[in-house]
Amino acid sequence: MDDTPITGLEELETHLQLLVSEPDTPLNAKLFDEVELQLNDGNISPLIPRLLPTLTQILLAYPNDPSILTSLAIKLLRPVTFAQALTMASEEALIRALQSPAPSANLLAITVLQKAARSPSDTAILSVMKGLVEAFFRTWLSTPHVEVGETATQTLGDLLEVDCDNRSSASIDTKMRGMQLSSGMPPGQGLLWRRIFQDREVYESIFSLCSFQTLGTGHGHLDERQKSLAQGRLLRIIPRLAALDFHAITHTHFPDVDQRFGLQYGEQGLLYFAMVDMVSKQDDVLMHTTLVYMFIEFLEVMSITELTQPTVEYLAGLVRKVAAADEALYKSLGSIALNPETPPEFVDLYPVIPSREVYGFKMQVDPSVGLQPANSLDKLA
Repeated sequence: MDDTPITGLEELETHLQLLVSEPDTPLNAKLFDEVELQLNDGNISPLIPRLLPTLTQILLAYPNDPSILTSLAIKLLRPVTFAQALTMASEEALIRALQSPAPSANLLAITVLQKAARSPSDTAILSVMKGLVEAFFRTWLSTPHVEVGETATQTLGDLLEVDCDNRSSASIDTKMRGMQLSSGMPPGQGLLWRRIFQDREVYESIFSLCSFQTLGTGHGHLDERQKSLAQGRLLRIIPRLAALDFHAITHTHFPDVDQRFGLQYGEQGLLYFAMVDMVSKQDDVLMHTTLVYMFIEFLEVMSITELTQPTVEYLAGLVRKVAAADEALYKSLGSIALNPETPPEFVDLYPVIPSREVYGFKMQVDPSVGLQPANSLDKLA
């Protein structure tokens, strides 16, 4: 423990008490910075009960930009567990922070939720807080702030990895592009997965926030720009979820929800929605490009993950379906498959991806039989 006195600490406590009684008081930014810069792993712990409850109280009523307050709060939260954080910030307070227009308040709430990824028991506690989970999903998909969206995407993936009770499709270590799934991690209880995929309101909110059917500026709707951001965030987390629990994202407990947002009879699940029906390929060129990129990353993840035969058959059908309807994606898959540096696991995984033996021939797609070499000497673009 570091016993070195912290310069300005008493003055900061006095300033915080003034903010409690008079929330409109201007923040003394210099005083906050002076104290925060002196904090370290050795002296934070005794300061948590002295400062954090008061900071939380101020944040609930502070009318201006709270970034200075939240910066100090986030640093103080570093050694705090999820259960301890809940004693200082109620579920209602965290929901209000997630709903705040200030990105710093959003990040403070997400910092607390990140702590639930430290253990399966903590994610189980979070799963019971339906209102908090709903608010987190809305912030994740609807925030216009890139840092908040990226932090929420990473947090959601971490939470679901710890909570996963069915790592059947992730029984080998997987690591790529910053994503790591460890086969040695003990299984979770799956309660957060069930909250997302077996709770109608939560499950439906993902479709609603990402579907162009709800494009607009009314309550619960997102405008065109924000809709694209929401779609991109969902696409970025799909590969990680697929490697954790492929069954969860390819099946549905609410077929009426799937069908209301565009899926046809026999089509179901979040994966199919995201990869096949969600993106308006002709009207949103940037999102179409993102879809192509994320679909390839999804296939790369699955190619180095142990798969059951039904999963392989599902993936083959999905690739066939997508390739038949998306020339740009089809050409990208073909180019990768023909690249001699592409790992053989990727090339050999699906019979519908053209093999290197057909190099020099353009491929044509017949949805009923997969990919066939055409009678053309045009090189695959």
